Amino acid sequence: MSLTKKRKVANTKVDKNKNYTLKEATTLVKDTNCTKFDSSVDIHLRLGVDPKKADQQVRGTVSLPHGTGKTKRVLVLCTPDKEAAAKEAGADFVGLDEFIQKIEGGWTDVDVIIATPSVMPKIGKLGKVLGPRNLMPNPKTGTVTNDVAAAVNEVKGGKIAFKVDKAGIVHASIGRISFSPEKLAENSAELINAIIKLKPATSKGTYLKAASMASSMGPGISLDIKSLSN
Repeated sequence: MSLTKKRKVANTKVDKNKNYTLKEATTLVKDTNCTKFDSSVDIHLRLGVDPKKADQQVRGTVSLPHGTGKTKRVLVLCTPDKEAAAKEAGADFVGLDEFIQKIEGGWTDVDVIIATPSVMPKIGKLGKVLGPRNLMPNPKTGTVTNDVAAAVNEVKGGKIAFKVDKAGIVHASIGRISFSPEKLAENSAELINAIIKLKPATSKGTYLKAASMASSMGPGISLDIKSLSN
């Protein structure tokens, strides 16, 4: 596929032989943006883990200090006594059986699903639909809880979940191109610190192996691993 003129110009601004500090990268990612819309800024971290091993599955959550810039659609699956609290906290959809039926029919028009422990037996059968989309509620990510109001507030406030993929890479959005370089850097640092703290005890050698940042449709910017580790 041929590159647009804007993308060709953006490519000339990135030195492919250089690894940039977080401060440099967050400034450059704005300068190399090729879109007219408020595109997402993503970071990609290659880890020195073997995702096939259960004890090297790196996953967790982190609350970005400046949020993601995206309003997340939240579904809360709960019993009637929890519905009012979920709605007051700002959940977009609240219910149980009717939404289970909709999901079984292929509906997944949400970004996060929160559930109470008591309804998980009913939700288990939705694993084949929700699992591949990373929507399955999980206690490790705080999406299975009795305090649905707090969970909704955290998600709406900028809490994101991350998980290493089969290739050993964590992909995450850390803001929008309209964010200042300082906000993008602080969000990135928060995510990276959270991932470093989750280093598996069985992971040997270099943990953070490579990292890059890019905006939607923008060129990749390689990050300096030593500066990230520090």
